[in-house]
Amino acid sequence: MRGDSLYTCSQDSQERIRRLIAEHQLNRVVVASCSPRTHEPLFQETIRQAGLNRHLFEMANIRDQCSWVHQGEPAAATDKAKDLVRMAVARARCLEPLYPQWLPVTRRALVIGGGLAGMTAALTIADAGFEAFIVEKSGRLGGNLLRLGRTAEGIEPRALLAELESRVRSHKRIKVFLEAEIEKVEGFVGNFKTTIKDHRQDACATIEHGVAILAVGAGESKPREYLFGEDPRVVTLLDFEAELERADGAVPSPIVMIQCVGSREQGHRYCSRVCCTAAVNNALRTKQIHPDAEIYILCRDVRTYGFYEKLYREAREQGVIFVRYDEHTKPRVRSDNGRLRVEVFDPVLGRELILHPQRLVLGARIDAPEDGEVLAQHFKVPRNEDGFFLEAHVKLRPVDFATEGVFVAGMAHGPKPIRATMAQARAAAARAMTVLVREHVEAPAAVSYVLANRCMACGQCETLCAFGAIAVDAAKNIAVVNEALCKGCGACAASCRSHAITVRGATDAQIWAMIEAFAEAE
Repeated sequence: MRGDSLYTCSQDSQERIRRLIAEHQLNRVVVASCSPRTHEPLFQETIRQAGLNRHLFEMANIRDQCSWVHQGEPAAATDKAKDLVRMAVARARCLEPLYPQWLPVTRRALVIGGGLAGMTAALTIADAGFEAFIVEKSGRLGGNLLRLGRTAEGIEPRALLAELESRVRSHKRIKVFLEAEIEKVEGFVGNFKTTIKDHRQDACATIEHGVAILAVGAGESKPREYLFGEDPRVVTLLDFEAELERADGAVPSPIVMIQCVGSREQGHRYCSRVCCTAAVNNALRTKQIHPDAEIYILCRDVRTYGFYEKLYREAREQGVIFVRYDEHTKPRVRSDNGRLRVEVFDPVLGRELILHPQRLVLGARIDAPEDGEVLAQHFKVPRNEDGFFLEAHVKLRPVDFATEGVFVAGMAHGPKPIRATMAQARAAAARAMTVLVREHVEAPAAVSYVLANRCMACGQCETLCAFGAIAVDAAKNIAVVNEALCKGCGACAASCRSHAITVRGATDAQIWAMIEAFAEAE
């Protein structure tokens, strides 16, 4: 049965599909439309509501893989779309019903990181009635809040920290591990078992939990240029914020701030996002204490995101001088007879400026979390090229990982201000609770299985599985799949020299049917 629709994912089109299934007693459904990655679950749920097994569905991706990538060749794109549909139909003939496992849920959460994001996430979960564990590697809760001064939004980080820490300490559903690290992680969504090394007690504790939130934060890098570490007058933004907190009417002047120190250059191309706003905010705070202070901000661009743009205008109105430089004409700093000397080319004046600041403030980049790689291996989650944790989908699953039951929040995901961090932490907690509210979770049905009469127990599949889902049973002398851990990626099936492993929903018969359908068209 053939059907055409402009927006197949719309509600009326879904209803039409259900009606056609019932009217014509259909036992397979093929949709030629957009990406299965984003829309396949919707269509699977539609045919399930019509009485079919959700895995009796096939999707031909004629948008992402065809029309979008071949916009300049419409005729060839149409031919390719026909091939994709023909192959999808051939595969659909070989589809078989698949049935998932239902696994019990341990209704507790593990939050790794005791900074702003970690505490906010844990409190959100605990306030909803679930137990939460916070694991913090340092000896104190707070993370970067311990070093921040008053923000551009008017937030007092130390007051915020005191409030959050008090709530966490007094909450009966939250347990905190300080000076602790993750030693080992086992299990899967709904059923994780994590071993925590408690350095204070010099002991290990094992906790069972259903979800995990990675909120380990990020840190200000230590510059290797501009005399940092050689001259006490050269400080970072956070150091200067601490100095402003202690200021009682006296601040140094002139002040020079250099932005993008270590950022947006070879090896670290990303923008640290909060530095420009912090620099402008610190300049305004300095002006409040000492209205006549001379302040120069040397920047490549001023990236005061969103409504913080008004702070940039206010700073200029109060006499803060902004001087632009590019990656190839960085400011030069040296000591000149005991005085700091900063040289920078001003493109507006068309000549070199020479400044002698009493304080040189460096807007150093924000580095990805130090223990990010270890945690990524423990929880089988990805990081981007800069070392920050990578979400499953920037629009559709912004706080999820591809690994089910694991979520991300705060600066471990990327640099962001306080309000954005808190919003993301609450979002991660909300997503985590979609698992915790259930008594059981559905494990994937499209998983690997082993043909016992072919398996040689060589162990190659065990070494290749990124999820630890397959292992050789020494007693039975055969590879065994843990279906709760398996993600159906097919690495084991592709590498098996005995052809003893296949993936449900992606069998050899289904793949060959697609190949033959394409070959016949040729």
